[in-house]
Amino acid sequence: MTISPPIDLRSDTVTRPTPAMRAAMLDAEVGDDVYGEDPSVAALEARALALFGGPDSRLTTALFVPTGVMANHIGLRMHAAPGEEVVCDADAHIVAHEDAGLAWHAGVQTRTTLTERGLLTADQLDRLVRPHGPYVVGTKVIELENTHNRGGGSVYPLETLREIRALADERGVKIHLDGARLWNAHVAGGTPLAEYGKIADTLSVCLSKGLGAPVGSILLLAEEQREQARVLRHRLGGGWRQAGMLAAAGLYALEHHIERMAEDHANARLLSEGLRERGLTVSEPETNILLIDAPRGASGVADRAREQGVLIGAMGPRTLRAITHLDVTEKSAATAAQIIADCV
Repeated sequence: MTISPPIDLRSDTVTRPTPAMRAAMLDAEVGDDVYGEDPSVAALEARALALFGGPDSRLTTALFVPTGVMANHIGLRMHAAPGEEVVCDADAHIVAHEDAGLAWHAGVQTRTTLTERGLLTADQLDRLVRPHGPYVVGTKVIELENTHNRGGGSVYPLETLREIRALADERGVKIHLDGARLWNAHVAGGTPLAEYGKIADTLSVCLSKGLGAPVGSILLLAEEQREQARVLRHRLGGGWRQAGMLAAAGLYALEHHIERMAEDHANARLLSEGLRERGLTVSEPETNILLIDAPRGASGVADRAREQGVLIGAMGPRTLRAITHLDVTEKSAATAAQIIADCV
């Protein structure tokens, strides 16, 4: 028997706006954001800055952009010019899932290393960061991802981030934090969002994953970089007009959907336990992402699960990825565990 509607565990990007969010979108006051005249966009940016700003924050302004890929690209371009270098882990989203945008659009080189669950350490970076010199491509920026997608939703300990910040200051390089799922790290680990503002020189956060907004990300950066970032956003095709309806969805999400992510984490643990009870090898979920071993082939399992009404992603030849979100309930997590286990 096929479940309808299907249980969709492919990504938290499949979340849908709630009725209350849709109502907020309909009521949004709007203006032309290319002219800087959309009041709802301004309210969203101010709210995001309030979450990450503060007296010790390196982040003093926020910019609403259409996608997380664009937010990361603009953030990294604030620090690295063509022919310069970004250091990150080998499975970083900017390397694996952003269509080589840094190379294609910016001529920026990435230097990578394998890590444990995608998390870099200050010791690793001490060996990777290269000084500038004649005929030497020096490192300009360290890129970190928190939580880490391909690492299974892993969370950077705050102390590790502080050690990396100290190293960056010592070596004279910047830090860009890809925080697409930073909300999950905040809820799971309890680190105040303002602490991340003390670590990162630029920081991206996504509104259209676990928060459930239909579209959009926010780039936080220094005020003196804002105009340059707006120009680059427009150059990349991200100048939007009456964006306030989308901004209203993001603002609603920030006010109502952050703390509820604890439910997603609990459902990820429920799914993990159900799979383990049926003999599968599964990563220990820190947040809302599970990596599941599929020794006989992940794509075949995903195909069989789809036929029974469970959508799940193949992250590699023998690895499945399941992500819980606000449209996944306790009941559907338990049902999905049984179906996935049968398919494996």
